Amino acid sequence: MTLPEHRPRRRFGQNFLHDPAIIARIARAVAPAAEDALVEIGPGRGALTRALRDAGADLDLIEIDRDLAADLARDFEGDPTVRIHNVDALDFDFTGLAASRGPLRLVGNLPYNISTPLLFHFLAHAGAVRDMHLMLQQEVAERLAAAPGGKVYGRLSVMLQFRCRVAPLFNVGPGAFRPAPKVWSTVVRLIPRAEVPAPLADPG
Repeated sequence: MTLPEHRPRRRFGQNFLHDPAIIARIARAVAPAAEDALVEIGPGRGALTRALRDAGADLDLIEIDRDLAADLARDFEGDPTVRIHNVDALDFDFTGLAASRGPLRLVGNLPYNISTPLLFHFLAHAGAVRDMHLMLQQEVAERLAAAPGGKVYGRLSVMLQFRCRVAPLFNVGPGAFRPAPKVWSTVVRLIPRAEVPAPLADPG
């Protein structure tokens, strides 16, 4: 089923991924297995959702937009491998979900306007997360992976690298989205560390 056209809502920072080549590349990077507990943040119109589902994933979808959540519920009605949660990802209890499903694999095209708060929320649940494959504004991705002493190295670099291994995977141009943003994006892989490398005096 093709979802009806949905006008992107600025307050939710919606830019819908539509490029089939990029969608397939993300799905290959995630490489889901049937036993994996995948959680997609902000599935939007479900383009990446379908690719992950078709690759064998079992999915929980976190979608704040009530209309999109209703569209997705209709689109995936009767599919036991897809469950929709109409909730703000910043309020979602990922640890609670992992208690019933096992370690989570987070996937998502994060809205630029709240990507940093979302990253810190994910870190708060890092013990319940196996890995994350996230689309971020390229500038944010560069800060995550920055080496000490670099001009973009800062608090975000320290906090993410303290808790996770950070690996930028590939860049994505504006044309892969509707509407097209004014900046490039980057897909990154974050793998929470089983043990943090050293005590952090002031993690806040």
